[in-house]
Amino acid sequence: MKRLLILEDGTIFEGVAFGADIDVTGEIVFNTGMTGYQESITDQSYNGQILTFTYPMVGNYGINRDDYESITPTTKGVVVKEHARRASNWRNQMSLDEFLKRKGIPGISGIDTRALTKKIREVGTMKASLVGTGDSFEHAFDQLKATVLPTNQVAQVSTQKSYPSPASGKNVVVVDFGLKHSILRELSKRNCNLTVLPYNTTAQTILDLQPDGVMLTNGPGDPKDVPEAIEMIQGIQGKVPIFGICLGHQLFSLANGADTFKMKFGHRGFNHAVREIATGRIDFTSQNHGYAVDPESCDPEKLIITHVEVNDNTVEGVRHRSFPAFSVQFHPDAAPGPHDAEHLFDEFMEMMENVERSRKN
Repeated sequence: MKRLLILEDGTIFEGVAFGADIDVTGEIVFNTGMTGYQESITDQSYNGQILTFTYPMVGNYGINRDDYESITPTTKGVVVKEHARRASNWRNQMSLDEFLKRKGIPGISGIDTRALTKKIREVGTMKASLVGTGDSFEHAFDQLKATVLPTNQVAQVSTQKSYPSPASGKNVVVVDFGLKHSILRELSKRNCNLTVLPYNTTAQTILDLQPDGVMLTNGPGDPKDVPEAIEMIQGIQGKVPIFGICLGHQLFSLANGADTFKMKFGHRGFNHAVREIATGRIDFTSQNHGYAVDPESCDPEKLIITHVEVNDNTVEGVRHRSFPAFSVQFHPDAAPGPHDAEHLFDEFMEMMENVERSRKN
């Protein structure tokens, strides 16, 4: 069965349908990772987006129980050059096609993903639709142009109720803006007693739990659409150690007077080189974001820029000058992607230890 990918500028790609048999509209983006399609599709940071994979074959090792980053993905659609109908891996439990059907996500294969990626790089991210060939192009294109993409993306993916992940170590509050399970895995490996809270939790609610530290997670969309989180961060910083990742990094920066901007096509992949300014250390990192912190807006009296992206020099990390708090734009949880930056979770643990030690003294 044929399916069409229609871009906001009128470009049409015709391909073969797989996954769910539905029509969708969303923002089209591309991911440069060679593996990790299951983690990417289930990453809530792709909420509302049609995800293009630049690697030519996708689906060859299937779907397994271990690599979910969320149980109910909200990625709008999947675009690939070649869809592997048969998976060959000992962990495989179902095919990518079956998985997308179960999750209600349409896919299209047979697309020239190099040409599509080049267009996105030149024009920037834009709206796009995946539709069947039964509808006329004119009607589908009119529907695409008339569609207004939602701005309440964090509210769509954040947990609605608090829940625990018990352990006997440090008491860490995780504020869920669309968290990846791998963040919970890294904290659990360090025996942290976790309490996951909704995105709109107040500062007082967090402080009442007397946490040793607070994790601000990744999530989708424009950080300026979550003003309540900015207010919450301002209410807890200086009182408890903070570690922010991705959207959490942007929100932490906004809470300290910095500004953010929408990037032309963002960073999405697992091969982004990041330099730590103080040491010159280079880490290859996993990234998934369409917004970035404006370096000119960072007040040096509040924020120290700690990391930059090697290719375009965008801000990849900041640290508060006065409080025990830091954040990074990339994903040190490395799911999928290089494990170079996992040490940042250990730095968070050390920060909590140091604060506890200073209070005792």
